Amino acid sequence: MVNYAINKITLRQRLREYKKKPISFLLLLIVGLAALFSATALVFIIIYIIIMGVPHLTPDLFALKYNSDNVSCMPAIINTLIITVLTLIISVPFGIGSAIYLVEYAKRGNKFVKVIRTMAETLSGIPSIVYGLFGMLFFVTALHWRISLLAGAFTLAIMVLPTIMRTTEEALITVPDSYREGSFGLGAGKLRTIIKIILPSAMPGILAGIILAVGRIAGETAALLYTSGSATGTVSSIMDSGRTLAIHMYVLANEGLHTDQAWGTAVVLLILVLVINTLSAFIAKKLSSKN
Repeated sequence: MVNYAINKITLRQRLREYKKKPISFLLLLIVGLAALFSATALVFIIIYIIIMGVPHLTPDLFALKYNSDNVSCMPAIINTLIITVLTLIISVPFGIGSAIYLVEYAKRGNKFVKVIRTMAETLSGIPSIVYGLFGMLFFVTALHWRISLLAGAFTLAIMVLPTIMRTTEEALITVPDSYREGSFGLGAGKLRTIIKIILPSAMPGILAGIILAVGRIAGETAALLYTSGSATGTVSSIMDSGRTLAIHMYVLANEGLHTDQAWGTAVVLLILVLVINTLSAFIAKKLSSKN
């Protein structure tokens, strides 16, 4: 009853404020409609994919070996997991290390830091097809890596590096300076403070950036078509060509012969990304509560 009365009083106060400032109410209405539209569009896309794809999730679609009859997506699932892990192994250390340098070691107001941030934001807006062409010319041709998972992983690592770096930098900035001062006051050095105090406190934000990177890695097609290729089998080494789930779905839809299986693959990709993101969010929550 007390909470209900408080909420009622707060609502009356807000209504009075909106009567005095109708522009505020208009902005609130616009923002609310924008949020509703975004949520509705997202729910509609998910429901549409599920309705179109679930009826075509047959056992043949998950066969261990691909052939022209079953068009199995299992090799693509395995290749997707491999290239995701490989990309994160390459990009995460560089992204977190760059953010640590920008926040903890570089002087505030440094012009070099501003240049790095501008370049990172610029790289975030470059179309993926440009990264694919670069990967094909540099990793595939110049370094003689051929069309392989390794070339695709390095190309994707360059793509997601700005995202990981910027989100990690923002997470480190949000850590209060009092944490650093308290650690220094207890006699800890710079490196020990970063490892023991700063990074654990910023871990939820860092994992949020990694989650965004995973989503982009799993859904990328254009860059991988030029670097990792579209071979149908499961790779035996990182120097082999192999298609990911996104490329598998694109090829099936583009051929026009297995459109139903393409919808089923879309459902599998949606579930895979959801599971990875949920698992990462759970880990971030555990680390946050522990800290």
